[in-house]
Amino acid sequence: MRLKDKIAIVTGGARGIGRAVCELFAHEGATVIILDLLPQGRDVAKGINTSGGAAEFHVVSVTDRAAVTDLFARVHQQYGRIDILINNAGITRDRTLEKMSEAEWDTVMEVNLKGVFLCTQAVIPYMKANKYGRIVSAASNVGLRGNFGQTNYAATKAGVIAMAKTWTVELGKHGITANAVAPGFTMTEMVNQIPQEHLARIKAGIPLGTVADPIDIAYGYLYLASDEARFVSGICLTIDGGMSR
Repeated sequence: MRLKDKIAIVTGGARGIGRAVCELFAHEGATVIILDLLPQGRDVAKGINTSGGAAEFHVVSVTDRAAVTDLFARVHQQYGRIDILINNAGITRDRTLEKMSEAEWDTVMEVNLKGVFLCTQAVIPYMKANKYGRIVSAASNVGLRGNFGQTNYAATKAGVIAMAKTWTVELGKHGITANAVAPGFTMTEMVNQIPQEHLARIKAGIPLGTVADPIDIAYGYLYLASDEARFVSGICLTIDGGMSR
C-alpha cells in the first residue's frame, strides 16, 4: 500500500475527481478526512468504511477560516499528525470578460484561491512539527492555456500553480513538498452537462481522442502524495491527454 497509515485531508471529496481521490487513497491505506458542503460526502465515507477502508466526512467550507482551523486541530489531536493535504475543492462561474459580474469573480476567487490558501496555512504547523508533508492542489490546464469565458477560473488555477512553487521554496527545509495537478476535460458531473456535439469537438482536439475518467486524475494525486515523489516539488503535473502539449 502506497499510503499505508497516512492521514490525508481531501477537500471537495464528495464527487468527481475528489471522490476518486478519496477512494483511491483509502484503497492505498490512508485514513481519509473528507471535507465538502455536499451531503454526498457522507456516502463516500460510508462506502470506504464498508469496503474495509477508513474515512470520515465533515461539512466544512474551505472559505471558513475558523471552521477549517478547528477541524484540522481536531484531526491532529485524534491521529497525532496530518500527512497529506489535497486541495481539490473548486467551483466555476463562467462568463465572458465583458459580462462577468464582480460577484462571479469574487466567488470563484474565494473558493478556488483563498480556500487553498486557508487550508494550507492551517495544516502547515502540523506538518512542520512532523517534518513531513505532502500538499497537492488542484490546478487546471486552463490555468496554463486560458479558456473562453473563464477569466476568473483560469486566474485562480494559474495562482494555485504559483502558490505551489512558492511553498516549495518556503517549506522544503521542513520535509514538505508542494505540487499541483492540472487536469484537462474529465468525465465529471460538469462535463456530463456539455451537449454531445460540443463534447465531440472537444474530444477531437485532444491527441488521445477522449476525455479523462476521474481515476486518471486521481492516480496523479496518488503519485505526488506518495513517498515515491519525495524529491518532486514545485511542479504542475498536467494530465490532459496531450491537450496542452
